Amino acid sequence: MRYTGSSCRQCRREGTKLFLKGTKCFTEKCPVERRPYAPGQHGQATARRRKASEYAKQLREKQKIKRIYGVSEKQFRNTFEHVSTLPGITGHNLLAALESRLDNMVYRLGFASSRKAARQLVRHRHIEVNGRTVDIPSFVVLPGQEIRVHTGSRENVFVVQSMEHASRGASPSWLAVDRGTFSGRMLERPTRPNIPIAAQEQLVVELYSK
Repeated sequence: MRYTGSSCRQCRREGTKLFLKGTKCFTEKCPVERRPYAPGQHGQATARRRKASEYAKQLREKQKIKRIYGVSEKQFRNTFEHVSTLPGITGHNLLAALESRLDNMVYRLGFASSRKAARQLVRHRHIEVNGRTVDIPSFVVLPGQEIRVHTGSRENVFVVQSMEHASRGASPSWLAVDRGTFSGRMLERPTRPNIPIAAQEQLVVELYSK
């Protein structure tokens, strides 16, 4: 079951900003700064406990990455099992696979302010891949494929606002964006140095290797 509660509670549980609310994370005073401990009645007591075990660290890192990308436990596990059969560093392949999801690509291209908003755009059939409407957030985008906002959705206020905010920053080097045509594409499969998230993916590999 997908989590539907407060995004800020997830950030507080992980002890760091996960930027789950998009631009609001930059404009609002974040609860994780005001209350730097886990949510719930035992949150403050938990913060005073002894040092976490290695297993606890591995589990928290898995939860953090899973929450950043907004995937379910089953989706995360299936993705890991798939990339574990591929050549290369498993942790790097895991992040590259999560970055290649359509909902993440819509977010990275600046068409949505957060991955949650990007999933809604995809599910409501506002997004096309190579000219074909795709409403599956987990759809895997391949290098060279074009992602475009549907013609009838380009005046959507949330899309316009998101693109205006995204235009102030630089897109990842493995993406090309044409804001004039509301389109973009993956130039190449992302590598770990080009994936801008603070995560220790090797801990996830260690967790699932037990």
